[in-house]
Amino acid sequence: MKIRSRIKARIIEHAAKHRHTKKYLSPVVLFIIIAATAALGYVAGTYNYQIMAAIGPVFGYKAHSGSLDFSSLQQTYSQLAANFDGTLDNTLLVQGANRGLVDAAGDVYTTYMSPQESTDFENNLSGNIGGGIGAVIGIKNNNITIMSTLKDNAAEKSGLFANDTILKVNDQSTSGWTVDQAVSVIRGEAGTTVKLNILRGSETKDYTITRAIINNPSVSSSVTDGIGTMIITRFDDETGNLARATAQDFKSQGVKAVILDLRGNNGGRVSTAVDVASLWLDDKVIVTERTGDTVRETLKSGSNAFLAGIPTVVLVDGGSASASEIVAGALQEHHAAKLVGEKTFGKGSVQQPIQLDGGALLKVTVARWYTPDGKNITTEGITPDTTIGLTQNDVDNSIDPQVDAAKKILGF
Repeated sequence: MKIRSRIKARIIEHAAKHRHTKKYLSPVVLFIIIAATAALGYVAGTYNYQIMAAIGPVFGYKAHSGSLDFSSLQQTYSQLAANFDGTLDNTLLVQGANRGLVDAAGDVYTTYMSPQESTDFENNLSGNIGGGIGAVIGIKNNNITIMSTLKDNAAEKSGLFANDTILKVNDQSTSGWTVDQAVSVIRGEAGTTVKLNILRGSETKDYTITRAIINNPSVSSSVTDGIGTMIITRFDDETGNLARATAQDFKSQGVKAVILDLRGNNGGRVSTAVDVASLWLDDKVIVTERTGDTVRETLKSGSNAFLAGIPTVVLVDGGSASASEIVAGALQEHHAAKLVGEKTFGKGSVQQPIQLDGGALLKVTVARWYTPDGKNITTEGITPDTTIGLTQNDVDNSIDPQVDAAKKILGF
């Protein structure tokens, strides 16, 4: 019993010693670990793009390992800050430097966007137009004019009509204004107000309109005398579904012909253009993207073409660009439609949006696109089968010779 007690006592004593013994790193080892961590952090922070350029391709990420000497930029800033008689906004200076760097690439479609511009760009592609009165603004008889009001939007609810002339906006005369100038002043944050001085006939009247989120679907349509007219104003995230629903409606109403109006449509998402072209084309090449001589991607139509075989005319003009040209080119070259109007804009490149720190955006040209017949239409545009213009005099007199020509081709 005594032997067992002694053994048990030694075991307890041994366990107690180990329980109260702590191991510490020596100061030298601890210093080496801290120094190594700091060095790795410095290298990762200083050479992060070089590191990503080396390992990025493994994960499908692109990065460039080169760098620029920005010492002259720093010198410019130092002299500006030291001598400028005024207040400098460093945020705007950095945005301006970024914008200038990207603009120097020499490609009009490769652009830098500030955080606010980035938000506006993404909202436009998602179909969220933002705040405004919900009216299509144009120039008629050399005056800023409401060409049409959008259903269930603020302009219509306030009693504005097509052909109303806008003489003043917030007491500023619109004489000599461009459409873009007028739109930039009339649009604004939802809930705020804008004052319009309107000329209707021989009478003028002031309207104070509360801006609201604009309900402006990218697709509108009508059916008249057996012709279904589909107007697409942009190619956003909702356009494909809206166009398909319109095509189904055309089929249910038994339309005999279709007019697809892409005039003034400056484009949008390439994938949406493929969706729209797929309404007429069954398992056909719509567009091919190339980087240099390398095929990046070939995009084909689906296999459920609701409007295949229905006589179709596509209306185009100099404002029809990018995704609009992809649709027009594919339908023309696959002989699914005739083109009427004026030569298109000629934008044959593809841009990829890349998010930057702080909410900014880099939109960079990554490829060129080619029609099914292998044409890149950059600067050349697409020539219609029937070329006919639309003059300001036509607009002033509410006539549309391009639509008239389309109807004639369709036999109506």
